[in-house]
Amino acid sequence: MAGNLSLRRAYPADAVIAEWRAPDGWAHRTFDWPAAGGARGSILFQAGRGDVFEKYLEAFHHWHDRGWHVSSFDWRGQGGSGRCGPHAHCGHVERFGLFHGDLRAFWTGWSARVPAPHVLIGHSMGGFLALKGLVEEAVDPAAAVLVAPMLGFKGAIPPRLAERLARLMRGLGDPARPAWKGNERPAATETRESLLTHDPDRYADEIWWQQADPRLLTGPPSWAWVADAFAETRMLREDARLARLNVPVLGLVAEADGLVDPKAAKAMLARVPTARTVAFGREAAHELLREADPVRDRALVAIDDFLEEKAPA
Repeated sequence: MAGNLSLRRAYPADAVIAEWRAPDGWAHRTFDWPAAGGARGSILFQAGRGDVFEKYLEAFHHWHDRGWHVSSFDWRGQGGSGRCGPHAHCGHVERFGLFHGDLRAFWTGWSARVPAPHVLIGHSMGGFLALKGLVEEAVDPAAAVLVAPMLGFKGAIPPRLAERLARLMRGLGDPARPAWKGNERPAATETRESLLTHDPDRYADEIWWQQADPRLLTGPPSWAWVADAFAETRMLREDARLARLNVPVLGLVAEADGLVDPKAAKAMLARVPTARTVAFGREAAHELLREADPVRDRALVAIDDFLEEKAPA
C-alpha cells in the first residue's frame, strides 16, 4: 500500500470541515487545518475540475507537519459545494467568472485571518485559476505553485477548432448537460486511472471517498464548462500581463500528461519572469501529488525547496 492509508482516508482530528458563502450566497464546503503552535505560514490548496480536497489529505499532512496552516475549498458546482445545474453528476458552471469571483472573495477573507506568508497552490483547473488570479491581481500570495496546470488541453483537433465546436455544442441544447458520459475526456482509449496516476492505491482513495459520501462524485463537465475552459485558457495564453507578474511561481509539469497540454504550460510559464518549471517524464501522469512515491516525493521536495526560498517564515 502506497504511503499511509490512515492519512489518506480519515480527516485529521483537529481539522475543521465547514461552509463558506460567496458574496452571492453560494455555499462552498471548506477544509481548514491550523498548525500546531505557531504556524510558519499558510497554504491555500485548490484542486482541479471534479476534484475534492479529500484526495489531497496526504499532501496536507506533509505540509502541516512542516508547520503550515492548510486550507482548501471545493469549487462551486462540484464535490461538496453543490451543483449549478439539474444533473447530479455533471460539473456545470455557467461561466468561469464565478470561479474567479469565488477565489477573489475567499482569498480576501482567508488571508486576513491566517498567518503569513500566504501561499497559493493550484492543481490542474486550480492551477489555471491561480495563475488567472495572479494576472487579475485578485490574489496576492508570497508565492504560488501550479501543479499540472490546465493551461491548454490535449486533443485530436487544434485548440481553436475545438473551442469553436465546444461553443457550437453549448448553443445547440441545454448548456448544463454533460459534455460526455464518463472518463476525464471524450473518446479516451486510456482508462481514467492511467490518465491520473500510476499508483493504484492512491487512485482507489478517490473511489473510497465517493462511496463514503456520494455527493463527492462530480462526473463529466457540462458543455458550458468545456466552452468556457477553451476560451479562458486561450485568453490567458494571449494575456500580455503574464510578462509583468512579480509573484514567484513554480510550475510542475507532467510531460506525458494525457489531459492538459504540457507544451502550452511550459510556453506560458516561460513568459512569466518570476517562474521556474520542473518537468516530469513518462513516469508521471496528471495527478503529480497522488503519483507513485518517487514522483510524488520529488514533487513535494521541489515545492518545499521553493517555499523555503520564496516564502520563508
